[in-house]
Amino acid sequence: MSLRPHSRALATVALALTVAITGLQPTAAAPPRHTASPNDAHAHGHDRISTSHGYDDVLDLRGSPTAALPGDAKDINPVNVFSDQGAWHAYALPASHAPGGYGGFTGPLYVAQEYPWWLSSSFTRIRLSEHGRTLDLAGGGEPHFTSRPGALVQAYDLGDGLRLTLDLRYATHRTALVRAVVRNTGRIPRTFGADWSGRLLRPAEAPMRQAPSLAVASRGVAVDFAKVRAADDFLTDGTERFEVRHADPVRTTVTGDSYRTELAAPFTLAPGTERSLAWTESYTFTQAERRTEADGVRRVLTAPERTVQAVEIRWRRYVSGVTAGVPAGRRRLAVKALETLVTNWRSAAGSLAHDGITPSLSYKWFAGGFWAWDTWKQAAGTARFDTELAESQIRSVLDHQIRPGSTTRPQDAGMIPDAVFYNDPRRGGTNWNERNSKPPLGAWSVWQVYRRSRNKEFLREAYPKLAAYEAWWYRNRDHDHNGLAEYGATVAPANGSAEQQRQAAAWESGMDNAPRFDAASGTTVVPNRDGSGKVTGYSLNQESVDLNAYLAADQQYLGLIAGELGERADATAWRAKAAATTKLVRRRMYDPATGWFYDTALATGTRLTGRGRGIEGAIPLWTGVATRAQAGALRERILDPAEFATPVPLPSVSRSSPYFAPRQYWRGPVWLDQACFVLAGLRRYGFGRDADALTERLIGNVAGLPGRAPLMENYEPLTGAPLNSPNFSWSAALLLPLIAHH
Repeated sequence: MSLRPHSRALATVALALTVAITGLQPTAAAPPRHTASPNDAHAHGHDRISTSHGYDDVLDLRGSPTAALPGDAKDINPVNVFSDQGAWHAYALPASHAPGGYGGFTGPLYVAQEYPWWLSSSFTRIRLSEHGRTLDLAGGGEPHFTSRPGALVQAYDLGDGLRLTLDLRYATHRTALVRAVVRNTGRIPRTFGADWSGRLLRPAEAPMRQAPSLAVASRGVAVDFAKVRAADDFLTDGTERFEVRHADPVRTTVTGDSYRTELAAPFTLAPGTERSLAWTESYTFTQAERRTEADGVRRVLTAPERTVQAVEIRWRRYVSGVTAGVPAGRRRLAVKALETLVTNWRSAAGSLAHDGITPSLSYKWFAGGFWAWDTWKQAAGTARFDTELAESQIRSVLDHQIRPGSTTRPQDAGMIPDAVFYNDPRRGGTNWNERNSKPPLGAWSVWQVYRRSRNKEFLREAYPKLAAYEAWWYRNRDHDHNGLAEYGATVAPANGSAEQQRQAAAWESGMDNAPRFDAASGTTVVPNRDGSGKVTGYSLNQESVDLNAYLAADQQYLGLIAGELGERADATAWRAKAAATTKLVRRRMYDPATGWFYDTALATGTRLTGRGRGIEGAIPLWTGVATRAQAGALRERILDPAEFATPVPLPSVSRSSPYFAPRQYWRGPVWLDQACFVLAGLRRYGFGRDADALTERLIGNVAGLPGRAPLMENYEPLTGAPLNSPNFSWSAALLLPLIAHH
């Protein structure tokens, strides 16, 4: 993340290395994604969702916006939302005790290419009438709102034997299906009219204020968006549309920012019967998408029950995948992680050629793009319930790897950019980031997915790209060619000064503002040059321990991949390279006096112990780089309450460090990915009981983790208080292996 708001023997060896490096035993392979047949599921009552199994409301998804621009002063949306299938629009449940939102789902929240906005507080609210009288949705008492795996559900008792239920699921990557079922449980026939209404939450400021406009559409209503290119705020091309289409004939009128759609004819319910009203809500970016989606919408509305059953089958599989091997008391947490990942799933759009997962739909600057480091970790977690989606995520960043012969940056062939978004630089993308890359966890991630999918074609596809990425690190980030690499920066307009280059290099680590990168401590950059003397990039004046430990693991996994593909010579070479890197890290970067691993000064090799101990010094445990003796010393520091055994254990900076700041991003808060790595590393070296105890403390002391609060980007190590972005994907992804082990 950036601070910018912006043959059997082979199999046996592979398994042993996987367990050693991840610290995790394998579980049964998750089945591939498929299109479900409605015959695969039994019929269920309309308001009884078969995927529930005690997983109702694992997240609090209630709330209603009052303005189009979501977020507080920190650009965080306080309303948690639900999305599925990679859609670029999302919904919530109405706020409790808020009759103004009854009869509809909160939203939608839509992503204007890269930025989330509320279209409405509740765009499609149903109203029932009888004999010209509007029925009170709260007439029989307070309604019941529930979020369930794959669905949002509302149930109303209208009194006098009348019930209304609403449910929302995603039919496709662009369309939500909503159903309203009216039941007459009374003793006499009753005749009803139905209508729907909504009002835009228009953005307050120009030019986005002029973007949305209501229009009558076939069997419903639409919102068209004018072209607005407001960098860092609102981006549309004038082809986007949100459209509601009803299964039944309707009449629609539009008045300014409001509309009303009325069922063309009333319906009569005999005692003990029900009537279902179905409609779709689609958000598309282009006319081509809209034409394709129109055919799908017609099929969905012809037989909506088929879609419902298919969604239930898929979500039962998802839930089964993430809860396999998880103790009963932690399964709701696993489903919370699942729902977080699925809501952050965005399908291919714009410059994004494959589906991927964003860090968080709740934070403005994370909503419309994919980050490389996040993706490596997210894919490893996603593979537990959907290997095809896991593979797609990896492709989503490999798509943008710099190719040989690049006309803009040929010196960076093999590099994988830090972040890619809907808009690339040619379209004015200000969030797209090629100033730096991110830590090399790609081969690890690919192997985690492969061990569940067994898709060898995916290995063949990824292997040469991962090998090229590895080569780039040593060609462009090993300043003195001694086999130890440095984080650094690319030759790019945004890296025009030494300070900009230092900042990009810190971003490349993923630990942006960690104390070890402080300019005040002497951190700066040096230029790297090719044989002709041309500058090809920049390196920090320090060799980083986590980077080189990651590279050692990357080389081990590349050896596994090469071996699986029958590339024996490559496999041998990768193993040799991993052994050499491991030896260098052990010898150069471990300090016996303090029992920890540190970055080293580029010019002298001096260990930079004065900058304090950071969590990066424990990465050699996870990757197997540490010797047994070194691992024992690391264990002592990890278990020391004055070091890393804080109330919420494993802070990003040791409590004893003069730079420890428990609420300042990478200067103290606990990040669940790093905690997961360290705990797996402890188990690798035989310290399983210690890891178990720390895990119990971590899960028990993080505020909101067992409850309905969202999973956060990081947490305060002394109190467990939530910090920074909610509904954070890599926290969710790496919680899955963490809790499945116990």
